[in-house]
Amino acid sequence: MPKYRIACLPGDGVGIDVMDAAKIVLDEINLDAEYVYGDVGWEFWKTEGDPLPYRTIELLRETDCCLFGAVTSKPNEDAQKELIPDLRNKDIVYSSAIVRLRQELNLHTNLRPCKAYPRNPLNYRDDVDLVVFRENTEGLYAGVEFRPLPKEVFHALMTHKKMKRFEDMLLDEMAVSCRIFTKKACRNIVRQAFEYAKEHNRRSVTLVEKPNVIRETSGMMVQEARKIAEEYPGIELRETNVDAMCMWLVKNPQDYDVLVSSNMFGDIISDLAAQLVGGLGFAASGNIGDDYAIFEPTHGSAPKYAGQYKVNPIAMIRSVELMLDWLGERDCAANLERAISSVIKDGKIKTYDIGGTNTSLEMAEAIAKEYEEL
Repeated sequence: MPKYRIACLPGDGVGIDVMDAAKIVLDEINLDAEYVYGDVGWEFWKTEGDPLPYRTIELLRETDCCLFGAVTSKPNEDAQKELIPDLRNKDIVYSSAIVRLRQELNLHTNLRPCKAYPRNPLNYRDDVDLVVFRENTEGLYAGVEFRPLPKEVFHALMTHKKMKRFEDMLLDEMAVSCRIFTKKACRNIVRQAFEYAKEHNRRSVTLVEKPNVIRETSGMMVQEARKIAEEYPGIELRETNVDAMCMWLVKNPQDYDVLVSSNMFGDIISDLAAQLVGGLGFAASGNIGDDYAIFEPTHGSAPKYAGQYKVNPIAMIRSVELMLDWLGERDCAANLERAISSVIKDGKIKTYDIGGTNTSLEMAEAIAKEYEEL
């Protein structure tokens, strides 16, 4: 019986392309694992009214971890138009498959390493090596939203003095998204960041929020972060506003080690950080819970490139590396890291984003070959 049972959810668009590329590398690594494929993506939304069928969640509960490709996601109004006729006008509401997975499986920690590989022509600087920790289940992505605004919610909000200027608004002209924080989640994500910094000999953890304006939620995160920081006297806690952080990442990205933030701010700064090291084609991530994890590239499904095997699969292959590390296969992970770095440094195999003409599969084959020779 295999040591691991790993779910593979290619999704749609280029998610299928990069999953095929990842499988080439996995076959070379020869991990003692069974790979079980599941259904997720836009086709299942159109034909079943659910991009994440219940059977897929059940499949994940029977596996050790998951590799996720990419899925198309659209605003609900646009999504409704693509449902098959039998499913229209039945109050079915679209919701993001990956966000639902993070919440239903309590994958509270989103880990996004951003490292500049030598001789990558897309590097903003060659000395960028930072990691973003993003709270993964709360904040504005909690999904607690109202449109139009129910009367009872409106009346509750009107108890706040700053709502007075909205008292004459029509309810169907208002929309509200709730930014929900809990102390437990704040403490958890900050502790994860400090533990990572301690384990990897990082000098600092920078908290990225906006407490001078979003006083209650960002303020809670700052307060909890300061308490956690006292337990790690050898690691500096820095605090900065998210808008300033965007500026400093462009100006001095080499000055930062570990960044930690809430859900939406973490999403924004991790994409900015990814561009510093080559763009989303190099941006891997792990969605990590207490006993389960999903690993995925952070790029979208890019439907216009679907089936062309054109996109850079390194983000997906680096996600495999993160998975190996999480499983405890540290030697395999380290060798895969070396193989990726070697292929980039050599520069003979390049996908279109790096200025080349090689396919996703050719890039994967080059990395697999380099892995074999290590």
